[in-house]
Formats: sequence, structure tokens, C-alpha cells
Amino acid sequence: MKKHSVIAMDGPAGSGKSSTAKLLARRLGFTYLDTGAMYRSVTLAAIEKGIDLNDEAGVTDIAGTVKIEIVPGENEDRFFLDGKDATLLIRKPRIDAGVSLVSSYKGVREKMVELQRKFAWKADIVAEGRDMGTVVFPDADLKIFLVADLQTRAIRRCRQLDGVGITTSIEEQTASLSSRDLFDSGRDYSPLKKADDAIEIDTTDMSLNGQVEKVYELVCEKLGIS
Repeated sequence: MKKHSVIAMDGPAGSGKSSTAKLLARRLGFTYLDTGAMYRSVTLAAIEKGIDLNDEAGVTDIAGTVKIEIVPGENEDRFFLDGKDATLLIRKPRIDAGVSLVSSYKGVREKMVELQRKFAWKADIVAEGRDMGTVVFPDADLKIFLVADLQTRAIRRCRQLDGVGITTSIEEQTASLSSRDLFDSGRDYSPLKKADDAIEIDTTDMSLNGQVEKVYELVCEKLGIS
């Protein structure tokens, strides 16, 4: 069976990994795998079914039964949860508030990692998340770790939410991101951290096009693309 190429991109929320990974995948002709949206989908499913997010066993059961589908689109992938379009719902603030806890559960992560690896057997992918290079794809062809200062990330998150009609403030997002950084990097299972062989890129003063171009050059060099 042909080994497909895997570009693993990790980093904290607001570092630019989602936008960069999406545009990079389009430029390369690869499949874009938004793993964060998968955990958001589990979070939404648990909330809609009335499961307390502190109930690890209950949330893990949901992760094992919920059907998550990713439908590629020209400008944006659509996420379906048990057949229902949940693309906008998984970006709501209540999901932001709960997804770190849900994604910290070992059972949930094991189920999602299994699903994520299946994608890599089907196509060349650009996978972004928090443990792509350390846990999910430790043998990825190239590992990128994006970072940016907290203020910049808060501004980016405000713009992202505004784009889907959600009003927030830089102060709210600064507090939210700071709390999430602490939780994600301190959790026992699959914490957010840079893989030893990952290339770190600080995107604080970089444009989105600049980020994509930088990573694209690294991919071309690694994969021998001219």
C-alpha cells in the first residue's frame, strides 16, 4: 500500500495553524484534517445529549458512538454530526469553554486518534492540532510548531469569531486563550508540546500569506517538490 505524505502542524489556539494548514493543503493538493473540529464535535454532541462534560465515562461513550463526517468544500470544509451540519455550532463560545476538558480525556483522544490515522491511509494530508507531531503522527514527513504572542492570538480569535457572527472582546479572548494554554499544556494525556524534531515558526509578525509561503517552502524542501 502506498505511503501517503503527512504534514503535522501543532500549536496553541490563535497561532495561525488552522488557516495556514487549510491554505497549505489546498496549495499542495492534500487533504486538510482539522482535528480540533473533531474534538469540538464530540463536545457539542455531549452537550446536546445532556452529558455533564465532567463525566469522563459519559463523554467517552459519546465519542465512541457519534458519527463525525467531514465534507470538503471549495472554501471551507463542512462538519456533520450524526448527519446534521454542525460547522457553525462547533465554533460557539460554549464549545470553546468545554473542548479543552473533553479533549483531555484519554478515552476520547484514543477514539479520535484512531479516526485521524484512518485519514492518513486514504490520502496525503496536512493535519493540524495539538499532538499531531508527538502522538498521532510521530513519523510525519514534516512537523511544524506554530507560536505567536498572546495579544496577537486574541486579536486573531476575535476576528475569526466575528466572521461567523459571534461578538467577543480582546480581553475575553486573552483570558480564554491563557486559560486554555495552561490546561492544554498541563494535561496528563497528550499535552500540547513541541515535538523534538518539529520546526518552530513564530507567526506574531507574519501575514497569513507569509506563514503559508514559509511552510510551503519547508514542505517542498522536505518532499523534493520543485
